[in-house]
Amino acid sequence: MKSALNISQSETATATKKETSFLPILLGLLFAAGFAASTWYTFLSPELEKRTSYMLFLAELIGFAFAVVKTKSWKSFGVGLALYTVIAGFMGHVPRQDILNETIRNLYFHVPMWFGMIIMMFVSVIYSIKYLRKGELQHDNVANSFVETATIFGLLGLSTGMIWANYTWGHFFPAKEVKLKFAAIALLVYFAYLILRGALPDDIKKARISAIYNIFAFPAMITLLYILPRMFKDSLHPGAEGNPAFSDMDLDNTMRVVFYPAIIAWTLMGVWVASLKIRIRNVQIRLWD
Repeated sequence: MKSALNISQSETATATKKETSFLPILLGLLFAAGFAASTWYTFLSPELEKRTSYMLFLAELIGFAFAVVKTKSWKSFGVGLALYTVIAGFMGHVPRQDILNETIRNLYFHVPMWFGMIIMMFVSVIYSIKYLRKGELQHDNVANSFVETATIFGLLGLSTGMIWANYTWGHFFPAKEVKLKFAAIALLVYFAYLILRGALPDDIKKARISAIYNIFAFPAMITLLYILPRMFKDSLHPGAEGNPAFSDMDLDNTMRVVFYPAIIAWTLMGVWVASLKIRIRNVQIRLWD
C-alpha cells in the first residue's frame, strides 16, 4: 500500500513537472507570435500611426515582463529580442530620408549600444557606492565587470557612429562633429579607469581608489556626451543646439516598434556578458584562495 502511494506521488510530481516545463515554451510561443504580428504590421503599414506603434511596443513589453517573471529566463528572451532587432532592423520599413537613405537602419544598433553602455555604467556606480559603504570585494567585482562590458559597448557605439558618419558626412571622423570627439574622450576616461586598476597590485587599495574614480567618471561621461555637444552650433549630429535628438522625421513611427525593443535587447546582452564576467572572477578568486 505504501509503495503504491509512493508510486502515485512520484507520477503526480512527474506530471506536474512536465506541465511546468511546458509553461516557458507556451509563453515563448505567445511572445514570438506577438513579435511576429508587430513585425508583420510594420512591414505592411509604412504609415503606421504613432499611437499604434506605442500600443504594439507596450504589448511587447508587457509580454516580455510577464514571460521573464514566470519563467525567470531573461537571457533567452534577451536573445529573442536581439534576433527580432536584427531581422526586423534589416528587413522592416524605414523612412526614405535624404543623405541617410538605408543607413538609417544603423539606428537600431548605434543608439541602443550607447543606451546599454549608460545603463551598465550607472549600475557600476551603484555597486561602487555599495563597496565604499560595506567594503565587500564582491561589490567591486560587480562594478568592475559592468564597467568593462559597458566600455566594449561604448567602443561598438563609437565604431558604428564612425561608419555611419562616413556614409552620411563623407568622413569617419568629421572635423566639425564634436559629439564624436567628446564620445572618444568619454571612453578615454574609462580606459584610464582600467589602466588604474591594472597599476594597483593591492586588491583593497585597487577597489577603493577605482570605486571613487568610477563615481566621478559617470557624471563626467554624461557631461561629455549630452551637455557639452549641445553648446556647439557646428555639430552635425542630431540633438545639436538643444534640439531633440530624434524628431518625427528622423524616427518613423514604424521604427519605434523595433527601436525600443532594441534598447532592451542590447542592454540585456550586456548584462548577460557582465554576469558571466562576474561568475568567472568568482571562480578565479576561489581557486586562488
